[in-house]
Amino acid sequence: MPGAGHDEKAQTLNQLLAEMDGFDPSVGIIVLAATNRPEILDPALLRAGRFDRQVLVDRPDRKGRIDILNVHLKKISAVADLDIEAVAALTPGFTGADLANLVNEAALVATRRGANATTLDDFTQAVERLVAGLEKKSRILGAREREIVAHHEMGHALVALALPQTDVVQKVSIIPRGIAALGYTLQRPTEDRFLMSRSELNNRMAVLLGGRAAESLIFEDVSTGAADDLVKATDIARNMVVRFGMTDELGQVAYEPETGSFLAGATPVWRPRTYGDGTAEAIDHQVRQLIERAFETAHSILERNRSVLESSAHELLAHETLGPDDIAKLTGQLDRHVPLSRPILATDQR
Repeated sequence: MPGAGHDEKAQTLNQLLAEMDGFDPSVGIIVLAATNRPEILDPALLRAGRFDRQVLVDRPDRKGRIDILNVHLKKISAVADLDIEAVAALTPGFTGADLANLVNEAALVATRRGANATTLDDFTQAVERLVAGLEKKSRILGAREREIVAHHEMGHALVALALPQTDVVQKVSIIPRGIAALGYTLQRPTEDRFLMSRSELNNRMAVLLGGRAAESLIFEDVSTGAADDLVKATDIARNMVVRFGMTDELGQVAYEPETGSFLAGATPVWRPRTYGDGTAEAIDHQVRQLIERAFETAHSILERNRSVLESSAHELLAHETLGPDDIAKLTGQLDRHVPLSRPILATDQR
């Protein structure tokens, strides 16, 4: 295997290859193996006659999630009219283990409120706990920080509501969750997605930068609250440039392969750079331009809807959480006509 520094690893591989080559083809033996790191397998294992058939066990689609939920729901008491399809719609990207944990969390939520059966609202709260983390009501923010967080989160929400083809905003809160989140805007896709267009990626970056845009519009200075947003927006912009060929200046070229491993959280495989310094400088320039245009989009939306931003932030400060009904009211108040100095799909020709 690549990177194998111990003799026992090489010996094990060689012995496995020798044993597989010694099988009698007339006996009909089938050898199965599983791994979550296919990218580090030795090519000798994958050649014809060995492990030459690869079956991807991917995350379940909507129908698969419904089937998995039906299995785990037998272990808890749920209301008779529980809409399992609605639960499945809230959980795109969840694995089987995630769904099992979701059912358990929903049952715990129902138990804490003294109910005899689990409802759809319990599942919604369980999704929030799994996605955003546990509420940290003991973490007390100062008045100034609460005001900044409220405007930051409403910036995300209003940009998402104003732009087309964005995930549905389900909840906005300034109750701290998890390790570092001082507030959160919960968006969940309502369907499984396998492709994203350039405009959708631009809109997603604009939503991520909506918090920073709101802070720059309302306050004299910006805070460190957008750190994670900037990381995610930069990652999207860089992938658009080096992997998806979505800029005219650099053309329909993939300058870098996918760097992520088969499973999220696994260590990426390092690869040397295959382009020159001039191309690297052009890539950096295009990434900055994409992010700047996304920020301009978010800032323009919020500037035209400043009154809605301020009133909704004050409401969020008063109630700490805005639910679907509150968000629906905001949608009707928004001015969605946003004149842009430059089209968000156009690439810089300067």
